[in-house]
Amino acid sequence: MGSLHCNVAASPSFSSTGSSSGSGGGGDNVVSRDGSVRIYACFAHGSSNSLECYEPGANTWRRVGALPGVPDGHILKGFAVVALGESVYVIGGRLCKRERGAAGGEYHDTDVNVRADVLRYDVRRGEWQHRAPLLLPRFDFACAPCRGRICVAGGQCSLSGARGTAAAEVYDEEKDQWSALPDMSTLRYKCVGVTWQGSFHVVGGFAESTLTAGDALVTPGTTVLQSSALERSSAEVFHRSRSTWEILPGMWQLDVPPNQIVAVANRLFSSGDCLNCWKGHVEVYDGELNIWSIWDHSVLPDLSLLANLPSSAQRLYLTMAAVGTQLYFLAGYQVPSSNDSFRTVSLVHSFDTNAPPGLEPAWSNFQPKMEPDDIEDERKELFSQCCSVQLSS
Repeated sequence: MGSLHCNVAASPSFSSTGSSSGSGGGGDNVVSRDGSVRIYACFAHGSSNSLECYEPGANTWRRVGALPGVPDGHILKGFAVVALGESVYVIGGRLCKRERGAAGGEYHDTDVNVRADVLRYDVRRGEWQHRAPLLLPRFDFACAPCRGRICVAGGQCSLSGARGTAAAEVYDEEKDQWSALPDMSTLRYKCVGVTWQGSFHVVGGFAESTLTAGDALVTPGTTVLQSSALERSSAEVFHRSRSTWEILPGMWQLDVPPNQIVAVANRLFSSGDCLNCWKGHVEVYDGELNIWSIWDHSVLPDLSLLANLPSSAQRLYLTMAAVGTQLYFLAGYQVPSSNDSFRTVSLVHSFDTNAPPGLEPAWSNFQPKMEPDDIEDERKELFSQCCSVQLSS
């Protein structure tokens, strides 16, 4: 595939003790080592998507640039952003035409199509490339790096009707090739992907299972789909050695899809669900008991309390990345500006999962440094979860 050369200079390197090599969207999180760590996420500024980068060691936040291949006046939604090695991948999604109402009113989005496109951003070289497309166009799907590859599963493949797919596939970066995996036992969308204990997990979402002819309510020769809290609170894990999926009942426990799940030191962490991305605390998953519980000293009713913001500030977005033992929360707040308008303030909150209880604060707050051209004067929308990349020294 050909490169798309952009005028994007690589950020200066810095030293950091935290790392998340090849991690993203709940992917592999490895032992910390020295190197340059960067956190990436995609936003919308008006009627265009933009990839942005936060560097924890330098405490800088900058725009990388617009996503290639997205037509003017259109935005991409429901896509995945995931890191593999020193690259960031933008996968799939739903293309929408965006128009603004009269007199600078609200934006209105109209669905156009479902995409199979895959973009790769080379962090070190600052270049975009088109890569092999998905076998199946999809949006709102589970995605995570796993053992040096990218796994995707579930999602929606059509703009008509709210029904997920059970299809899954895996990407080999060296071959630039997608290969089909066995189907899951459930159709899912709005599910979350995370690699944990070496295996790809697809958690929660709007899920349906197929009732077979042996079930009392099914007429022979017909297919009936069942959706209940049992399916929506479950997860499926792919066992690569056996090339099979295993259903994990009650792993998510809620009837509402998760917002984001990340792995840190063999633990899974979450901060909320798709309706409420911050529930006032960080939760940790106990695999033996199959239960989520509040993590010690993470309780904070409102993350804005960490910053000196006016009481009228409203949170616009929140996304989480794991770097070493730290959880970084990239947050945006709408605050009053001059002339009765508003502006977006981007902040970063971090939580140390290894902080000794009662001995040192677990929470920290940072106001990133930005170039003048990157200062946000209008409302900004988050359109992806974030991922973290570590550059080798």
